[in-house]
Amino acid sequence: MSKKILLSGVKPTGRPHIGNYFGAMKQFVDMQNDYDSMFFIADYHALNFIQDGGEMKQQILDLMMDYLAIGLDPKKSLIYKQSDIPEHTELTWIFDTITTMPYLQRAHAYKDAEAKDKEISVGTFNYPMLMAADILMYDADVVPVGQDQKQHVEYARDTAQKFNFTFKNEVFKLPDAKIMEGVAVVPGTDGQKMSKSYGNTIPLFASDEEIEKAVMSIVTDSGSPEEGKLPQNVYNIHKLLKSEDELKSLYDENKGKYKVLKEALIEDLKNFIRPMREKREQLAGDTETVLEILKEGGKRAKAKAEKKMEQVREAIGVKLY
Repeated sequence: MSKKILLSGVKPTGRPHIGNYFGAMKQFVDMQNDYDSMFFIADYHALNFIQDGGEMKQQILDLMMDYLAIGLDPKKSLIYKQSDIPEHTELTWIFDTITTMPYLQRAHAYKDAEAKDKEISVGTFNYPMLMAADILMYDADVVPVGQDQKQHVEYARDTAQKFNFTFKNEVFKLPDAKIMEGVAVVPGTDGQKMSKSYGNTIPLFASDEEIEKAVMSIVTDSGSPEEGKLPQNVYNIHKLLKSEDELKSLYDENKGKYKVLKEALIEDLKNFIRPMREKREQLAGDTETVLEILKEGGKRAKAKAEKKMEQVREAIGVKLY
């Protein structure tokens, strides 16, 4: 039996942190052995946030190097960028013609922007249709998402059903959301969820100095160390790297010694991050090869997209020759 198709995309909008890694990126690496995996750089989605050509180019290159450095293997996974496949935007327009404005007004991103009284771009309003095109173009079986992103897949399923019904042709497969259960919510240095917007991150490819500075800034529990309280924020990050059994003796023997425990976490983070950082530095010294992998992935993805769009054009009646 052929493997199921798994598809996911990431916007190139900044430096990843360990929360991104344990929340999603690690799962991508783990799943590429079990699925026919496709991972794309969502650069057209990123246009809603980045509107500087030089910055966009750098962010795309950075994300591609991040993908390769964490262990995504172009021999196992198809890695490409959205903008290399113009069929994505063509299919988005076709979906637009069967989609109503009230339906799009239900999207979380639109409602959030509206609640904040922001001036909303057409790109922000319409992003669910581009996302539906991203997913449906490749007959994806599963799309790995967090619980809060399930709506993305629901929009794709609704759109597939509406297209198939409207044009009386089973062109699109209905994808399923693969909710990544049990994925760690990684706490930041202040105890809140790790997020760039909170400024509480530990970068995924951090230097040793950055690791030391970030860990030493982790907020520990109030109260005197002599009380022997477990420094929860330190421990919650540490258990991402070692099992709770491995950590038990360390934390039992050093109750109240927050500096010792932070130093132990620093050492483990350095050992965890170093191989990925060195791999990324190696890739940064050979961007020609990195871009060649991305370009080749785009060619392969485009061949798949062209086949699907032939079916779509036939179904909607614009294919005359």
